[in-house]
Amino acid sequence: MTAEVAGFDALVEPFRSELLAYCYRMLGSVHDAEDLVQETYLRAWRARERYDETRSSLRTWLYRIATNVCLTALEARGRRPLPSGLVAASEPLAPLVPGENLAWLQPLPDSLVDAGDPAGIVIDRSSLRLAFAAALQYLSARQRGALILRDVLGFSAAEAAEILGATVVSVNSSLQRARTRVKEVGGRQELRGEPSTAEQRAWVDRYMKAFEQADVEGLKRLLTEDVIMEMPPMLNWFAGPGKYGMFMEWVFEVAGTDWSLQPVAANGQPGFAAYRRVGDGYELHTLQIFTVTAAGISRNSVFQDPEVFASFGLPARLDAGGLATS
Repeated sequence: MTAEVAGFDALVEPFRSELLAYCYRMLGSVHDAEDLVQETYLRAWRARERYDETRSSLRTWLYRIATNVCLTALEARGRRPLPSGLVAASEPLAPLVPGENLAWLQPLPDSLVDAGDPAGIVIDRSSLRLAFAAALQYLSARQRGALILRDVLGFSAAEAAEILGATVVSVNSSLQRARTRVKEVGGRQELRGEPSTAEQRAWVDRYMKAFEQADVEGLKRLLTEDVIMEMPPMLNWFAGPGKYGMFMEWVFEVAGTDWSLQPVAANGQPGFAAYRRVGDGYELHTLQIFTVTAAGISRNSVFQDPEVFASFGLPARLDAGGLATS
């Protein structure tokens, strides 16, 4: 590595985590976000001699490049929904229906944005919640950019206009439309009174214990009255503790009651990877991410996608003791 490359890397590397979070909010895909951050850095390297620190900060300059990369990528991609934002609720024992040829919203592992942050930027975890990420999918590309830059990242209207290559008037117009739409779909819920991270983890730990005991009634006691379970890539989703319990009874009947659960965290939310007993060990079955309120668990987003599993670095199989096998 040349001194010039090393010097450039030292300047831009501190922004990697926040740029990854930004690209994830824009695209809704961890894999795409990682690729686009790499593309951002490549374009920044090629344009390094044209950067003028008297006109904008390094952070603003990098966000302009990242935004252009994201807007280009979004031209060729449709929105990434969750089932509850796509079809009507299902009955819990209805046949599972795969959403063929659909690209689903993916969870973002906390580990990817929890790395050291030399830039001193605090990533707003509420803006990474799955509900907010799903709401962003209803916006046009430029509306997403305006909302994230202004309301999440705190850029001024002038800075957001520079980053988006637009006028202040058009940015403000996009922002107002975006705020209205996100409010309509309930994507930015009030977080005051939300349990602490430790309290949320405790709720899910209790859920895990009940799950390992195949205690359906115990699971239901941890749920809110309006709880939702959804399971991309299946279109099926349902609401309410009763239907949730009926589905879990079916799960334990079909997949067995011997499970090994591994705690995970994504989008600032607690969860776990579920491994079911197969032969002399356990095979990865699902990744489950929970929304927890003061009243209990209000949503369980269940993922069963090899690309999602890979982004969390989850082993495909555990031995009888719950340890990863080679």
